Amino acid sequence: MWQLYQFPLCPFSRKVRLLLGEKGVGYDLVRESPWEARDEFLDLNPAGTTPVMVDAEKGLTLIDSQAICEYFEETVEKFPLISGTATGRAEVRRLTAFFDQNFYGDVVGPLIHERMKKRLIERTPPDARVLREAMRRANNHMDYMDYLLDHRAWMAGGTLSLADIAAAAHLSVADYLGGIDWTGHETVKRWYAGFKSRPSFRPLLSERMEVIVPPPHYEKPDF
Repeated sequence: MWQLYQFPLCPFSRKVRLLLGEKGVGYDLVRESPWEARDEFLDLNPAGTTPVMVDAEKGLTLIDSQAICEYFEETVEKFPLISGTATGRAEVRRLTAFFDQNFYGDVVGPLIHERMKKRLIERTPPDARVLREAMRRANNHMDYMDYLLDHRAWMAGGTLSLADIAAAAHLSVADYLGGIDWTGHETVKRWYAGFKSRPSFRPLLSERMEVIVPPPHYEKPDF
């Protein structure tokens, strides 16, 4: 059985969990707070980042969300999430990288630092200026997501793909931390509401990070 080392508000772990859920791959969750830098965890991943997947019986250790997703995409035929033509697959990978790099760097990373790490680890108040900038950038990125979904059934084309999964993973963490203003983004809101109703997504919405409470709408599919 696979073990997935993660913490509740790790968007990259959520990305992996959504893919595994869609593909029907079983695993056990292992709570890991990477900021604690446990020796046992660093032995698995010297970089000290989540997610990490381990199959001890097979002697396999997978590190990095994209590498993990690509591994299961190649080894599990059910529900392909990087499919279609070479051009289509390139678009899936482009948008997955956009959410993992741009959306995370501009929005999710700052929100995690200000509203989670400062509270749990540093015991200091958040910087309102940083929060305002993260929310402003979130609005700009959601304008782009609206544009994509106005022209496509899903983020990267006609079918659900890893790009949608990455987008939903990052958006869910930003929403948990109160960093999303849904006003004026009805297209993304409808897409996300549908995603929240998927069986793969429901377990994520029920989890909580200690002392950090999400907005009332957070786990409601109809919000």
